[in-house]
Amino acid sequence: MTFQKGDFILINYTGKVKETNEVFDTTYEEVSKNERLHKEGEIYEPRLVVIGEGWVLKALDDALLDIETEKLTSVEIPAENAFGKRDANKIKTIPLRQLLAKEINPTIGARIEFQGKMATVRSVGAGRVLLDFNPPLAGKTLIYEVIVQKKLDSNEEKILSIIHRRASTVEKEKFKIAIQDNNLTIDMPDDTFYIEGIQITKRGIAMDIQKYLPDLVQIQYIETFKVEPKLPLLPAPQPEPETTPVSQEDTVVDESTLETVSQEDTVVDESTLETVSQEETKT
Repeated sequence: MTFQKGDFILINYTGKVKETNEVFDTTYEEVSKNERLHKEGEIYEPRLVVIGEGWVLKALDDALLDIETEKLTSVEIPAENAFGKRDANKIKTIPLRQLLAKEINPTIGARIEFQGKMATVRSVGAGRVLLDFNPPLAGKTLIYEVIVQKKLDSNEEKILSIIHRRASTVEKEKFKIAIQDNNLTIDMPDDTFYIEGIQITKRGIAMDIQKYLPDLVQIQYIETFKVEPKLPLLPAPQPEPETTPVSQEDTVVDESTLETVSQEDTVVDESTLETVSQEETKT
C-alpha cells in the first residue's frame, strides 16, 4: 500500500465513459478545451484529495491507496460503484405547460430543475416532455486516468492546500501563515477582501483545519486594510498679472525739451559762487 487513509495528495485526472470514450471531467485545461468542457472562471490544476474522506468517488478513493506517485494509472469503475444503474422509475412524462408555467423552455439534453430535483430532458413533443431524473452518468462504466502529483507532508503545505481548496481564485502563495504554540495565524491577502461570501469561506477553512489538523486549537485571521497617505494640497496657481504693452507713441520723448530743462536746471551764477568762496576764505 503506497498511501494511507488521511494522507493529503494532489492528483491530476481525466474521467471518461468507457462505452463512448466521452470525457466528462478533467483537471487539465487543454483537455477541457479540446472536449468542449471548458468553463470560464474554472480553475484547472491538480486537485487536493484527503484519502478516505469521500472527496472523490469511493471506488476511486480506494484505488488511490495503491497508486504510485507520478505514474499514470487507469482506474475502471463499473456503473454500480460509480453513479449506479439506471432506474426506469426515475423517468417521467409531464405536461409541457407545467414547465412553461415556470418559465422553463425545455430542449433535448438540457439539465433542468423540476420539483426540487435535477433532471435531463430526453424528448419534447405533442405537448409532453420526457424527464430523466437519473444521474447523467448512471448506468455507465467510468475510466479515470490518474496521476498522483505529490504527497503533502508538512503542516504548512496541508494548511495552504486547504485554504486554496476553499479560496481557489487567490494564489495560495499570497497567504502568509504562522504556527506558534498550537495556534495558527493566517494573514489574508488583499485579493480575498473581494471574494463573495468570504466569511463562509473562512469558516469552512477553519473547520477543515481543525478536522484534519486537530493539534491546532486556535485559528486567527488577520486582515490588514492599508490607507494610502494623502498628499498635501498644493496652492492653486495664481493667474499672472496682465501687462499692458507699451506702444511707441507712449515712449516718444521731446528731446529738445529735455535738453532745455537740463540746461536751465544746471545754470549757475559763477560770480555769485566766486563771491561766496572769497568771503568764506576771509573768515
